Amino acid sequence: MEQAGAEHFKALLSLIGEDPTREGLAKTPERAAKALAFLTSGYEADLQDIINGATFESESDEMVVVKDIEFHSLCEHHMLPFSGRCHVAYIPNGRVLGLSKFARIIDMYARRLQIQEHMTRNIADAIRQVTDAQGVGVVIEAKHMCMMMRGVEKQNSLMRTSVMLGTMRNSQAARNEFLTLIGQM
Repeated sequence: MEQAGAEHFKALLSLIGEDPTREGLAKTPERAAKALAFLTSGYEADLQDIINGATFESESDEMVVVKDIEFHSLCEHHMLPFSGRCHVAYIPNGRVLGLSKFARIIDMYARRLQIQEHMTRNIADAIRQVTDAQGVGVVIEAKHMCMMMRGVEKQNSLMRTSVMLGTMRNSQAARNEFLTLIGQM
């Protein structure tokens, strides 16, 4: 993809009126193609490969919360960045997930073109799938460059999305505990 992508970026530079051969831009098409390949590498990722067997038997049935996991993504509408924090909670059902796997799952979905609502749902579904948790909650807070750099140009806007599954959806107490622990209540 990188070689073909570089040719497209070179054409794009010409299209906007730039000279892709000038010194400052001579290597830009290759760098941009490499960056785009990295930023969309989530398409090549596989959930089971990411988890790599890192679920472990546990008698714990209390909520586990991992908060403030930063991410960067690209919106599917403008291919502009959105960045923020993801907060995850789950109530184990006999198995717990290795801590670093939460960040890896988030990165897998963040490195795809999408909207924040879908990313939130995909992360929650993936965590439920690999842990068989009683409940899963995911809250994402992000700033979107498509709102900040263009269009309405609102610099302080923040989008917050949530998905609650199982006990986290059906039990107001569990939901409140999660939101309190991440500072949302």
